Amino acid sequence: MFSGSGPEAVPPRPGSAGEHGLQEELGTRERADRFYADQVLDHLNTRMREFAAEQEMFFVATADGGGECDAAFRAGPAGVLHVLDAKTLCYPEYRGNGVMASLGNIRENPHIGILMIDFTRDRIGLHINGRARVVPDAEMRELHPGLPEDPNRGRRPVVWVEAEVQEAYLQCSKHIPRLVPAPRWRWRRRAWGSDSPRRKGGDYFGVRAARR
Repeated sequence: MFSGSGPEAVPPRPGSAGEHGLQEELGTRERADRFYADQVLDHLNTRMREFAAEQEMFFVATADGGGECDAAFRAGPAGVLHVLDAKTLCYPEYRGNGVMASLGNIRENPHIGILMIDFTRDRIGLHINGRARVVPDAEMRELHPGLPEDPNRGRRPVVWVEAEVQEAYLQCSKHIPRLVPAPRWRWRRRAWGSDSPRRKGGDYFGVRAARR
């Protein structure tokens, strides 16, 4: 999209008015413009799509209609975040604690932020910002028959989140620690469908005990 018309039309700068204002105040506009020009796309290029297909976890940011935010963690086998095309991706939502915080936010406010980080090999990350919607499992599989079935017992999607990509850009590796992945047998033995409080972490932070 271009602002204005004719030979002097220029593409709008990515980002928000708030970040643009701070760039002016702190003298970082030139650096920011280099980053926008070199790293920010409105779609997923081939390497971004390959990167997403390799990841086993990612972080999701949502906000409700009033702007109250929530950050969530999602994980699964490699490819749990499915790239449908250069402008669309999706991921399954499984039964959890029943709160539906992220999904409820998306119902009120479609804006979504997704962050993937490779901690184990390349130590690099990918941000994706866009607009999302909640889609029932049956409808999603009808729209996209190639979606795989998760082989892990207890991991059957309740719904899917489908996101339209509006921004995609690099998370630099400078401060990303290198982590060692757990042995695969430990991954396979996880109780994906469990409602056991102990297996889900119990009262690790002592909230329930403090309310007694």
